[in-house]
Amino acid sequence: MRLYDSRTRAVETIKPRRSGLLAMYCCGPTVYRDAHVGNLRTFLLGDLVARVAATERLSVQTVQNITDVGHMVQDADIDPTGEDKVLAQARREGRSALDIARHYEAGFHRDLDRLGIRPAMAYPRASDSIGLMHELIEVLMAAGHAYVGTTGAVFFDARSFPDYGAISGNRLDSLKPGHRFEHEIDAGKRFHADWALWKFADPARREMVWDSPWGPGFPGWHIECSAMSIHYLDRFVDVHVGGIDLRFPHHENERAQSEAATGHQVVRHWVHGEHLLFEGRKMAKSTGNVILLDGIVDAGHDPLALRLAFLEHRYRAQLNLTWATIGAADRMLTRWRAAVAGWAESPSRPVPAELRAELAERFADDLDTAGALRLLRQVEKDTAIEPGAKFELFAAADHVLGLDMTRDVGKARAEARLPDGAADLLDRRTAARAAKDWTSADQLRDELAKLGVAVVDTPQGQQVVG
Repeated sequence: MRLYDSRTRAVETIKPRRSGLLAMYCCGPTVYRDAHVGNLRTFLLGDLVARVAATERLSVQTVQNITDVGHMVQDADIDPTGEDKVLAQARREGRSALDIARHYEAGFHRDLDRLGIRPAMAYPRASDSIGLMHELIEVLMAAGHAYVGTTGAVFFDARSFPDYGAISGNRLDSLKPGHRFEHEIDAGKRFHADWALWKFADPARREMVWDSPWGPGFPGWHIECSAMSIHYLDRFVDVHVGGIDLRFPHHENERAQSEAATGHQVVRHWVHGEHLLFEGRKMAKSTGNVILLDGIVDAGHDPLALRLAFLEHRYRAQLNLTWATIGAADRMLTRWRAAVAGWAESPSRPVPAELRAELAERFADDLDTAGALRLLRQVEKDTAIEPGAKFELFAAADHVLGLDMTRDVGKARAEARLPDGAADLLDRRTAARAAKDWTSADQLRDELAKLGVAVVDTPQGQQVVG
């Protein structure tokens, strides 16, 4: 597998430090709201890396953090009151910060499941990892990389890390006071580009405050990922994944902290997914075009149609997602599932070696999912390839694509055993549920029961039982 490394600015062959084991860290959500489709595209990136690694017979250890404290209100400056996004949302909703964090964390996991994103090995929360952060900050202070500022906060001494800027190209001598994110003017700092590791809590702050060797406070954003990645992946990360917006300052600062504390290169490869636009515009509340997975499902689309729409483009190419794109992906997914179900009725045949090799190469070549999909379209139309071989190739591709393309195979076989008229009733009930016509759906369930067919409703749709 080869991936584009943001630090070296080249496509690099991924060679895990430990034989047969890929250690991957994925930046996770800040749980103060539901993840929008742009966030979900980034979370899909880690899943694709893990799936391709599995096809190359690598075991994968994936850690994805949950940021439930320490992420600033504006993503730009430390709020004068020390309030972060979780606390701000808790105030708006009239709930506790913990309730807010757990509610949106559950929504995050639900969305991952609907998109076919396999669970990580661990999902450490920032609020449960405060001790790890204290230990790391003490190491940095003892090594001369951190200091207590005049306002009581603990800062990383940016000038103590000479290689700062290798990922983003932002060098300390070019950063000016007032630069975006953490590089705001703060009287407590020695240097304007230093950033906070531990922040002093205003006495008015009642939640998300912890005791520390430096007084009551809460962590800076960047220290969280350093502490958790070092701890859970044993001080070495083969691939670190995140959105392109995290490249600077978050990943730049994380790299400096981790390497200053350990004395070695912690992350071998930094891999970033590009921005997503929706209908040609950046998603923002102010423009009213923040799109959630729930909205796509409510519009009648299979959630995996969104996954397919993402796969039509390389992860490091900017994507302009549209409702038309999602609709086209949904139709293609339906067509392919029907085709796969039909091919499954034919005797199994071996996939031509050149096709199997080309598919593997597309996935290995910097996650060229778009190229893999083009190959599958060609195979679908090629009458010289036997149906049984087509089935085997599509099933193999789905181990990476994750589109559940064999879903209708079982459905087709089950329908062959259904009594006359039941398949039509099932289709009508599916349409009624999509239209949220619950009365008709209940009536159709009763009609099916009279035919001896019992159905249950699941997050993936209705299923015949018994």
